[in-house]
Amino acid sequence: MTYRQALENGILLLESEKIVDAQLDAWYLLSFVTGITRAQFFMNQREPMDEEALNKYQRLMQQRANHIPLQHITGEQEFMGITFKVNENVLVPRQDTETLVEETLKIIPEGSRVLDVCTGSGCILTSLVVLGQNVTGLGVDISADALEVARDNGERLVGDRAQFIRSNLFEEVTGKYNVIVSNPPYIKTAEIEKLAPEVREHEPRLALDGTDDGLFFYRKIVAQAPEYLTEDGWLLVEIGHDQGAEVYAMFVEAGFKDVQVIKDLARNNRVVKGHL
Repeated sequence: MTYRQALENGILLLESEKIVDAQLDAWYLLSFVTGITRAQFFMNQREPMDEEALNKYQRLMQQRANHIPLQHITGEQEFMGITFKVNENVLVPRQDTETLVEETLKIIPEGSRVLDVCTGSGCILTSLVVLGQNVTGLGVDISADALEVARDNGERLVGDRAQFIRSNLFEEVTGKYNVIVSNPPYIKTAEIEKLAPEVREHEPRLALDGTDDGLFFYRKIVAQAPEYLTEDGWLLVEIGHDQGAEVYAMFVEAGFKDVQVIKDLARNNRVVKGHL
């Protein structure tokens, strides 16, 4: 089978299973398996594909057809221009969350210590350490499996400048931080069953479920964060597109100043931030 035939068959398979971005995913997995570039493909598309590579490609395509997320198949996802390891124990880092990192980088002082609550893959904290100026920090999560992923990413990318411990929100946290960031579970329990199969069936429910109204973790984080912030310290959280007003009100009630709701690139409310 030629490269072109393999790709065409892959596209047809994914389309038959109603995979969004079937063409893009089929190409990405072909490139992932063979290392072939677009230019090389166009030059060699009629050449026969190595049998071992073809078998692997077809196996991975079947996994994608079963709605296993692309990133779980490849084991990686790019975020803020950095490649992070991911698996079924963490949420796949999304472009929406880059807004949280970008807003944090705008206000974070040089030499800051950052606390990342509900750290998951560690992508937020690790990105801030990579891109900030002399930044260090601590990531906490209740999931031991997620922390294995976070530690792997942290050690690989920033060494000991990012530490990760198991903690139910602030329970095991000590000390003060210049900035606290969080992308907590915020989807209403009843809405989870309506999500795409890739999310509903393959991403950790623990990282999705924000309880009945989706606001459970914001109430706890906003109320407790001041105890762990330095004077004039900042709190920034990612939110669902329809949660801006409620989370804004929580920040104000907790005594935060200059509270803002920030939109992402799609013009949806995505981040609430404020300082003491």
